[in-house]
Formats: sequence, structure tokens, C-alpha cells
Amino acid sequence: MVEKVAVGHLKGEWVSTEDNKPETAKEVILYFHGGGFIAGSCETYRDLAARISKSSGVKVLTLEYRLAPEYPFPAANEDCLSAYHWLLANGYAPHNIILGGDSVGGSLALMTLLSLREANEVLPAGAFLITPHTDLVHLDGESYHSRAELDPTGSRQINLRILNDYLGNVSQEAPLLLSPLRMDLRGLPPLLIQVGDHEVLLSDATRFADLAKAAGVEVSLEVWEKMWSVFHFLAYMLPEAQHAITNISHFVITRLKKA
Repeated sequence: MVEKVAVGHLKGEWVSTEDNKPETAKEVILYFHGGGFIAGSCETYRDLAARISKSSGVKVLTLEYRLAPEYPFPAANEDCLSAYHWLLANGYAPHNIILGGDSVGGSLALMTLLSLREANEVLPAGAFLITPHTDLVHLDGESYHSRAELDPTGSRQINLRILNDYLGNVSQEAPLLLSPLRMDLRGLPPLLIQVGDHEVLLSDATRFADLAKAAGVEVSLEVWEKMWSVFHFLAYMLPEAQHAITNISHFVITRLKKA
């Protein structure tokens, strides 16, 4: 089931099954799409959202945040934060909300958590991050070199362009929020991080998981052998992708029960 919804001034979609209709279910996954800050929509992520909703039994709200270069930083960050506030204003309790996202969407989920923590607001029950950029500023992970020949989906050059597109004015200093890897990670809710072993962003995931654990955050890190960025899109044909979605669902269900 798909239902279009206005999330404040933004477009969104509820994706659900008969058992978790938006008007009745209390739990929700707020999902932020990838696309390098310049692309992506509810429609392009409808299949993935539907698979996550069906597997977990939890409805998914996808969001069309404003895109660069027309809307540079902090537009997307502000929109993701406002979507979380919109859920609260519409009666959803923080402990019934899970954040999720892939690529820069995973980054936005993480940066939303950090923004909420800095504002002393109640955090959601957890978040799952698929191939997140945890440092869009320094781009110094070892896997940018060791996985360069294995990853046809990304490179240091591409990610530098992502940063420049989102900043708008490349001469300005990049905000610390775009580099969660360099931030204090204490106080974040439990996280599930999934990344492919053939990705240039592998180091972003592994380094962040280590630092978050050292800061006392409950982190589950899954490194999928011979996989590329957001291989979940291939769930219609790839067993590993469906397995990864099942693991996301287990995380979601466990967090909502514990919260």
C-alpha cells in the first residue's frame, strides 16, 4: 500500500501493508533516501521501502527532502529534522520511531540523531545505516584506495563532488556535522550498520562503528562479502540483499520491543 502525504512543506509517502496501515499503526520507520544530495525520490525508493515494511511489519515513511545544488547545506539536514518533528507533532512517540537511510540518506539519519542530541531532544529508538558516508569532509578512509578497483559505484572523486554539490560554495569551510566520524558520539541510540566489502566507503563504516562502540553506543556492524553500495536494491534477484533486509527487520522489531 502506498499513500502520498504532505510532511509539512515536503512530499512524502507512507508505504505499508494491510496490517500496519498509517492511520492505525503506532510504530514507524522514517527513511531518508540516498542520491548524493542531488537525486532520489519516494518513487525510486518505493520498492525498497515496501520490502522493509513487509519484512518488519512496520510502516515506512519516505521523504523528498530538498536537493542540491538548488538547495545546498543545510537544506536536506533541516528537512530530515523537520520530518522527525512532524512525526512527533502527529502523535508518534520517539520510542516508536526508527530512522533509516542509505548512502547520504544514512548520513542524514546519523546527522539527525546528532542534531537531536545536541538540542537535548528525545532520540528515536534506533537507526539503521546502509553504506553511510560518515565523513564527507576528509575522505581519508583506507578503502578509498584498497577498494578503488573493486567498486564501480563510488570513488573519492565522486564523493568530493557530492560534498561540493551540497556545500554550494566550495570555498566555505565544511561544517563539522558533515563529518560525524570526527564528532562526539556519546548518547546515540542503538545502530545497525550494513556495508559491502567491495565498497570504497567500507572504512567509513568500520571506523565509525569502532568509535561509536568506544563512546558507549550499541552498534551492530555487518560487512557483506563481495557486495557493492546499497546492494539491497537487487533484492528481487540477490539472496544476500533479501538477507540484509531481513536483518534490518530483526533490528527494527527488536528495538521497538525494547524501547
